[in-house]
Amino acid sequence: MALAIIGAVFKNGYVKNKVMEFVGPGVAALSTDFRNSVDVMTTETTCLSSVWQTDEEVHNWLALHGRGQDYCQLNPQPMAYYDGCISVDLSAIKPMIALPFHPSNVYEIDMLNQNLTDILREIEIESERVAHGKAKLSLLDKVENGRLKVQQGIIAGCSGGNYENVIAAANALRGQSCGNDTFSLAVYPSSQPVFMDLAKKGVVADLIGAGAIIRTAFCGPCFGAGDTPINNGLSIRHTTRNFPNREGSKPANGQMSAVALMDARSIAATAANGGYLTSASELDCWDNVPEYAFDVTPYKNRVYQGFVKGATQQPLIYGPNIKDWPELGALTDNIVLKVCSKILDEVTTTDELIPSGETSSYRSNPIGLAEFTPVTPRSRLCWQK
Repeated sequence: MALAIIGAVFKNGYVKNKVMEFVGPGVAALSTDFRNSVDVMTTETTCLSSVWQTDEEVHNWLALHGRGQDYCQLNPQPMAYYDGCISVDLSAIKPMIALPFHPSNVYEIDMLNQNLTDILREIEIESERVAHGKAKLSLLDKVENGRLKVQQGIIAGCSGGNYENVIAAANALRGQSCGNDTFSLAVYPSSQPVFMDLAKKGVVADLIGAGAIIRTAFCGPCFGAGDTPINNGLSIRHTTRNFPNREGSKPANGQMSAVALMDARSIAATAANGGYLTSASELDCWDNVPEYAFDVTPYKNRVYQGFVKGATQQPLIYGPNIKDWPELGALTDNIVLKVCSKILDEVTTTDELIPSGETSSYRSNPIGLAEFTPVTPRSRLCWQK
């Protein structure tokens, strides 16, 4: 659903700098997990923000997490006026894939499988433009007997790693095998409580038994901090973005990978099919979803609750790579600034301003981070000091 919307509105700017409001009878059929998974991807539509109508499903989800008192019913008022409308027929949505190098480059998986040569050749041509001749990406060589062989599957992050998605993956892979050749599957649960409930229900064991690798609750592969695909590899991921180089490859050094975005169910179906690209519609095992049991214990036993418990006299302990902000001079009425970058992308994200994975060790060092900004906007392949 998210990819279908992004594909429809990104290039024409239909929702650019607008607030998207999700309303209608179809919303009631979507779980909170599903709504969250769609909502975190609305940034890729170019919208300013998004809001959803709320209902009893949302209230129950908040109550499960001990926050029932925070529920507020949100619905459009009778006289609400809109700039436009995007009508989504949920019954017509089919499993989709966003090919490199943007979430809006979407195709139905079945359509891609029926037109592999033409579509993959287009991506190879685009990769030459993206890499400026510094790296080469080959996808056509991954077609085996008319099927596209994938090298990596990732289910992770705020969009992909939620409880229902991981349950679905286990349903597809229980008693099956991901294979032991070039394809691998890694699953990152979205939180420690989700991870713990999956473990209690035996889901983690089912996935491990099928050959999947279970990681900690971390969004790392989404921004290139872990599980970087092999050189010239194709990775299918239920994460939010597939911008050039975001997954950790370094085209400026001759290394390049391809990331395609897909739903977790289709990724699991692909894993169950030995890494050959497969739509979730080819399997019928998605209905068995046991109720999620939230347990706050992991948070209580590990997360420090310092809210309104200020200890201003307690000294902060800094490691050698943890730096305070430099002293800044007071702003005057008139200042002269040097323009160091001009970015004309449809959506400006942190990927245009600073590389992701490579700089993660400088997150607490503003001086260190400053050495990497801004990314060269045109190529996004290398950063300059």
